[in-house]
Amino acid sequence: MTFLLSYVSLTQKRETLMTIQRLDPEHRMSEAVIYNQTVYYTSVPENLDADAFAQTENALAVIDRSLARVGSDKSKVLDATIFLTDLADFAAMNQAWDAWVSPGNAPVRCTVLAGLVDPRYKVEIKIIAAL
Repeated sequence: MTFLLSYVSLTQKRETLMTIQRLDPEHRMSEAVIYNQTVYYTSVPENLDADAFAQTENALAVIDRSLARVGSDKSKVLDATIFLTDLADFAAMNQAWDAWVSPGNAPVRCTVLAGLVDPRYKVEIKIIAAL
């Protein structure tokens, strides 16, 4: 009987961990997705008329708010992909990133030169973080 109760308890814990949770889901996408104690999120800036530095700062602030919402923070970011529309903005984006990143907790990161859907976007940041 004890074995059965332990098995049921472990199974319930596993199902809780393995449940896919979608935050603010819409038809095309969700605001964020949580799976197996990991959050997946993409941030775009809200200040679309700003320069690359300010847009990066803004997108990172949005990441901070989103991570706080799910009980995480920037020290738990595991992976970041930064989409940049103009290579000339690389230094400005890095300046904002370096001021934001958690000391001693820098994630794996890559920067991709990309055309983004809204031509006012200078940056878009996709992260994966632990809870």
